[in-house]
Amino acid sequence: MKELTTLEQMILAAIIALKEEAYGVSIRKRVKKMTGKRLMYGTLYNALDQLLRKGYVTKSKGDTSSGRGGRPRIYYALTPDGRSALKTSYDLHRAIWESISEFLGN
Repeated sequence: MKELTTLEQMILAAIIALKEEAYGVSIRKRVKKMTGKRLMYGTLYNALDQLLRKGYVTKSKGDTSSGRGGRPRIYYALTPDGRSALKTSYDLHRAIWESISEFLGN
């Protein structure tokens, strides 16, 4: 399993937090709320495509709406491999920060 980039970690965490409401705009807003970083849509959708290719997320079409010109929203969800990759990433970061807690004054 490859290590996740910081961007991938942010997106996967946003998808988990959003549950069934994880679609492009809501993911972007959640990342901004979590990190203060504003993602460009191109950056977000390129990362989501990469996560799809890696098998870490799935996507599905929602219902169509007249407000969106009849286009359905595309919803994202983590796969078991995506959950595992995010957990591995979390464990790695926690181990790194705990190893330098003296430096940080904790």
